[in-house]
Amino acid sequence: MKSHIAQFFEVKFKYEKTQEDGPVKKVTEAYAIDAMTWSEAEKRIVEEMAAYAQGEAEIKDIRKAQYKEVLFSDKEADDKYYKTKLSLIMLDEKSGKEKRQNVIYLVQAASTAQAEKYIHDVMSPTMFNYEVVKVEETKIFDVYLHKDEQKKTANE
Repeated sequence: MKSHIAQFFEVKFKYEKTQEDGPVKKVTEAYAIDAMTWSEAEKRIVEEMAAYAQGEAEIKDIRKAQYKEVLFSDKEADDKYYKTKLSLIMLDEKSGKEKRQNVIYLVQAASTAQAEKYIHDVMSPTMFNYEVVKVEETKIFDVYLHKDEQKKTANE
């Protein structure tokens, strides 16, 4: 698994797409974009999708993502993205009580079970006690990193 930490925005982009069997169809797809600002996310999705969009294209929605880290798989079968919520379990030194802090990851995997396995693989070498609270499939079609980060991730 490769990991990328950044500020992500989730963007819904509507455009005319040529289907595998030939006809052009209007589709709305969700993408995760590595960007610092709303305007950068808007600019980047338009740039990234310019090669794919035909005719009319519009941004339907942009929102800050709940996650700051994406875990990428090298396996071709891992073609979906799952939002995975963990609860990190810590001991409050002052009160002696258990505290929980929720963390959300976006994980590339083929299934919810595979996404959970990947989370365990990533978390097991850490010192954190944790519990997987929820793993749910997203509608995210792809994740776009900054160009220099895409090269780093591809070469790692």
